[in-house]
Amino acid sequence: MRLELAEFPVTQVRLGTGLRYKAGILEVDQEELTTLILQDKRIQDASVAVAAPGEKVRITGIRDVVEPRVKVQGRGQVFPGIMGPVVPVGDGRTHRLSGMAVVTTAEYEGTIRAGSAVQRSAFLDMWGPGAEASRFSTRLNLVLVLRLVKGLSEIEAHTAIQRAEYAVAKRLAEVTVGLKPKRVETFDLSRKKPKLPRVVLVQGCLTDSYHPHSGVSYYGLPIRESMATAIHPNEILDGAVTGDTTRAMGPFPTTWDWQNHPLVMGLYKDHGKRLSLAGVILERIRFETHHGKEVIAHNTAQLATLLHADAALVTWMFSGNCFVDVMLTIQACEQRGIKTVLVTYEYGGKDGVDTPLLYYVPEAKAIVSTGSRDRWLELPPPERVIGPDDRIRFFSYPGAPVVSAWDSVSLDARDMIIGGVDIWGGQSSTCRAY
Repeated sequence: MRLELAEFPVTQVRLGTGLRYKAGILEVDQEELTTLILQDKRIQDASVAVAAPGEKVRITGIRDVVEPRVKVQGRGQVFPGIMGPVVPVGDGRTHRLSGMAVVTTAEYEGTIRAGSAVQRSAFLDMWGPGAEASRFSTRLNLVLVLRLVKGLSEIEAHTAIQRAEYAVAKRLAEVTVGLKPKRVETFDLSRKKPKLPRVVLVQGCLTDSYHPHSGVSYYGLPIRESMATAIHPNEILDGAVTGDTTRAMGPFPTTWDWQNHPLVMGLYKDHGKRLSLAGVILERIRFETHHGKEVIAHNTAQLATLLHADAALVTWMFSGNCFVDVMLTIQACEQRGIKTVLVTYEYGGKDGVDTPLLYYVPEAKAIVSTGSRDRWLELPPPERVIGPDDRIRFFSYPGAPVVSAWDSVSLDARDMIIGGVDIWGGQSSTCRAY
């Protein structure tokens, strides 16, 4: 498959009465977008706002972030299985509005009251130390503020939020149809050199068998007890892989992260030069038994072998015992002669002296750290708050911590900041040895 991503940079977003793109300026028709959103009767109210880098703005109740894209050539449409039929994607040409994002916020009270499956939202500061911690503070953000009908289940809320944000993102990107892009980037695996090492990306995907939504979907179908699945990297860039909008937090990838997966992008840059990209393996992680963890590890390693991989770049998402699945996968690959490199964030505690990883195997000898999620942050009060609530609700259950969004905020970890944890190495943190 050969995919062209045609880029239309956005340097300014204006709220107005029309929807058009010219010379980097995107004018947004608020009434048209809210009318589009409110076609879903599960959403009772919607509004639109703009937040620019450097403004003393705090965005609350964030559920997801998405980059506007639309397919103009090739099969299917972006976000297949969600916004349209299940048609294979990853070829043709897709237009993207770069430099901006649709940030979706929603007022929603979940029905699950305890455990890791409880719904949660995140927030974002567009200035100060909070902005420095997140990749999304550098973009022009069109913020959708949604209020959902009370009593919706988690899966209904997820579906309503996701369809609303994807519909808006697609509509915004449609203004570029017929226009000449600033640049075009091509993604094509057909360029091969036999002597280059074959590398696969093993992408660990958190799933929960006890949650209405598994956490990651492929063509809109939640991944649950599935074994490892080999896919073309272009499918990721065209929206075939998406996440859950009811549990937004730092270690969860947003839709924007999947669309701009930095490891996919990085491997593509070296494809045909230093390596040959053999594909992507989606690995279901967080099996509840050690037996399940062993099975998925060996299943993933076996699939990498069938792809004739010489090496594997291994990464994951979220936290907790699913890291055992990841480490066992590294061990299984190494035992088959497949060299591995792990890309992961660290823990380390407030001062960076605690245990950085939850679990180790001797075979994990090559690790790239993307930074710590445990470092504390002191955030100053904003001048403006955008979102469905002027409070920051860390979890949705009785007695959960709640603070005013207008006040200073102290964080003992970066989980609550959207984009606050660099899970795949997409940010520019560096390390200094003392």
